Amino acid sequence: MKYRSAFDIIGPVMIGPSSSHTAGAARIGRVARTLFGALPKKAVISFYGSFAKTYKGHGTDVAVVGGLLDFDTFDQRIPRSLKLAEEAGMEVEFLVEESITEHPNTVKIQLSDGQKELELVGISIGGGTIEITELNSFKLKLSGANPAILVVHHDQFGLISAVTTVLSKYQINIGHMEVSRKEKGQMALMVIEVDQKIEDHVIQELEALPHVKQIIRMVE
Repeated sequence: MKYRSAFDIIGPVMIGPSSSHTAGAARIGRVARTLFGALPKKAVISFYGSFAKTYKGHGTDVAVVGGLLDFDTFDQRIPRSLKLAEEAGMEVEFLVEESITEHPNTVKIQLSDGQKELELVGISIGGGTIEITELNSFKLKLSGANPAILVVHHDQFGLISAVTTVLSKYQINIGHMEVSRKEKGQMALMVIEVDQKIEDHVIQELEALPHVKQIIRMVE
């Protein structure tokens, strides 16, 4: 894993006790909240590996819920996040899973509000650094460290070129990009991390492209 600075190794400003089990968990929760787009009515949080064994002692449970409440890693409200979630009307369920995952600090978050659902798998690598490895059954690699867009689309010839042409038109530099699909010609997902915020008019132009179903924007 490449670190951008010494602060990635030392860890972020945070509510403790652990950068991987607390700060990283909060960041995964906050990415899930951003992708969902609102406070969910229900959150089912499944812990794997080291997370499953130590989540209570390391505050991983309150950290993930704090992230779902849109709290940053240093927010003083994180230790009270379970109570605050209850007051906000969000039902939270924790599950401890026994299955073996590729990374020991793995959490799956399932969110719903009666109208939409989201399922996300994230790992906490250390020093507060995270990766989102799965979204609604799509495999991906998303750090959450840079502005990004997720383009949900039908798998059609020429669409990747059309999306990158729009970004090039507005001089938006792509730092990382990957595409995944479930089956040929079916639904697919583009993950594009960029170097600057993408303005609303650019999003609207992307949404108007043929075969694009949804644009999800993430801002650092």
